[in-house]
Amino acid sequence: MVTIPLTRRGAEKLKTELHQLKSVERHAVIQAISEARAQGDLSENAEYEAAKDKQGFIEGRIKELESKLAAAQVIEPSTLDAEGKVVFGSTVDLEDEDSGNKVTYQIVGDDEADLKLGLISISSPIARALIGKEGGDVAEVQAPGGVRRWEIVDVRYV
Repeated sequence: MVTIPLTRRGAEKLKTELHQLKSVERHAVIQAISEARAQGDLSENAEYEAAKDKQGFIEGRIKELESKLAAAQVIEPSTLDAEGKVVFGSTVDLEDEDSGNKVTYQIVGDDEADLKLGLISISSPIARALIGKEGGDVAEVQAPGGVRRWEIVDVRYV
C-alpha cells in the first residue's frame, strides 16, 4: 500500500472536509432527492437528476478522502531532524539568482498545496529540485520561460 505524506495541518484539513461531507452534505443531498421524488415523474425531473449527480460526487469524494486518510503518513515538521537538508515538511527560503526575488515555500502533500500560502506540492517541479539539497546549494528548475536557478538561503523545520 502506497503511503501519502501529509503534514498534521493537511490531515486535519482532510478530516474536516470528510466530516462536513458525511454530517452535512450527505444529509442535504438525501433531502433534496426526497423532495425531487415527491414532485412526481422522475424521467423528466431535472432537480432529481441534479441531486443524484451531486450525491454521486459526494459519495466519491468521501471514499477518496477515507482512502487518503487510511494511507496517510502524518509528518510533523517541527520534529524533523534532517540535518539542514530539504525534506517533506521543511520550509525553505529561496532567492532567484537572476532577479534577486526572495520567496519562502513549505513542501507539503498534494492535497495541501496552495501557492498563495507558500505551500508547494511535494510532486511539483520546484519541490523535486529542492529535495535533498541544503542551505547554500542551488536548485535548477525547468520553468515555462526556461531554466530558473534558486539559491537555498535557509532550511527550517517549523
